[in-house]
Amino acid sequence: MAVMYNYVRSLILLAGMALLGLPLVAQSETPLPVIPEASSRFSAEQACVEPTEEMRKNHMNYILHQRDETMHKGIRTRQHSLEECINCHVPVEDKDGQPMRITNKDHFCSSCHTYAAVKVDCFQCHADRPVKTTAFHPLTSQASEKTAFHHSDAGETVSADTLEVLAEEGKLQ
Repeated sequence: MAVMYNYVRSLILLAGMALLGLPLVAQSETPLPVIPEASSRFSAEQACVEPTEEMRKNHMNYILHQRDETMHKGIRTRQHSLEECINCHVPVEDKDGQPMRITNKDHFCSSCHTYAAVKVDCFQCHADRPVKTTAFHPLTSQASEKTAFHHSDAGETVSADTLEVLAEEGKLQ
């Protein structure tokens, strides 16, 4: 009787292991997230601000660098701006005509971040949907289209590197 019990138990265990392993065998490749296409180009010469593979690996480094340039030096440029990314990659509405939000699985950022189980905290402060113009806080100076500095009257000197970046983007004449 004990031999029969052990035999049946072994068969059940083997069948269970086979059933648990079946999905792994049936699915040989992990499906990748569906990444929405951009709605526009960064410039006539360039589709995105960096090559696609470069952006997929290092976009957070670019965003952090841009944050430091903007927040600590008052320099605003388009190239790695989160606002520009959102304006280009996120549609205004979802397929049901509702405003596109980060909680929507089809949101550009959400598509990869959900797949990779990475929390997106940018949108606690920043807009998660396209905006047409940059709104300045009422306590900052209103920057004209020709200046890239929020605090241009602060008496700070501008480095040669900063001037080059601004000149390339047409901010200086």
